[in-house]
Amino acid sequence: MVEYFPSITLLGIFGSEDDLISLLQIGYGPSFAKGAFMKWIIIVLAGLFETGWAIGLKYTEGFSRLWPTVGTMLAMLISLGLLGIAMKSLPVGTAYTVWVGVGAVGTAILGIVLFNEPASLGRLLSLALILTGIIGLKLASPA
Repeated sequence: MVEYFPSITLLGIFGSEDDLISLLQIGYGPSFAKGAFMKWIIIVLAGLFETGWAIGLKYTEGFSRLWPTVGTMLAMLISLGLLGIAMKSLPVGTAYTVWVGVGAVGTAILGIVLFNEPASLGRLLSLALILTGIIGLKLASPA
């Protein structure tokens, strides 16, 4: 039986895109996670971790609570690490815009759900426009 332990070097998180792809392909990983589509999975994951740290900031209460602060900092490191990996194969403007867009939409939705922020028609339409822009960037980007 062969065991696989990829080297993880970026602040103890990810070594390279190849290492991350290998991690995701262990066992019966999804076949769609290979090749050109992988960079989009990575950038969306980075955006989701951005949502995590943005929401986490609320729970740190000005960085005065230890475990919410640790979780928030960890989410920041993972988010930035994944963004850096995605920027190796995506145009910088596309990668950054998708990262911020996914993070912004996710944070706004969780703000509505967790903190009872208003869900007005104007806010929801604006979030839909951001999401449309993210999809447009994916469709307009080179393979």
